[in-house]
Amino acid sequence: MTVINPELRYRWLWLLIGYLVIAVVVYLSLTSEPVEVDTGLPYEDKLFHLLAYFFLTFWFMQLYHIKRHVYFLVVLFIGLGVLLEYLQGYDANRYSEFGDMVANTVGVMIAFMLSSTHLRFILQKFEHWVGLN
Repeated sequence: MTVINPELRYRWLWLLIGYLVIAVVVYLSLTSEPVEVDTGLPYEDKLFHLLAYFFLTFWFMQLYHIKRHVYFLVVLFIGLGVLLEYLQGYDANRYSEFGDMVANTVGVMIAFMLSSTHLRFILQKFEHWVGLN
């Protein structure tokens, strides 16, 4: 069985949303005044890193199903997480943490594991369900 990328009528919109999420992640990672959210949870910053990179990767895995595309996304987003975390070390108000790099990578890997399940069709089913295709 040949795996192809899903045919989405509004692929351009879904890609635009994905690129905007990348821009937000880059901005929030590099701004000198990071957003402070206090939920009271232990290691909440690691949880936010994991969730951000999970969402980012999982979003793009809704758009790309061909294995080489999926592997490229995994490498791209792990690399982005490591690079942005490393660059934070150059800001006097921020610091680079290995734990954040690990959390980013875990988020990417969870999305990668779910990309081999039927969950990779959520966006395609959404288009069908709301009558967009």
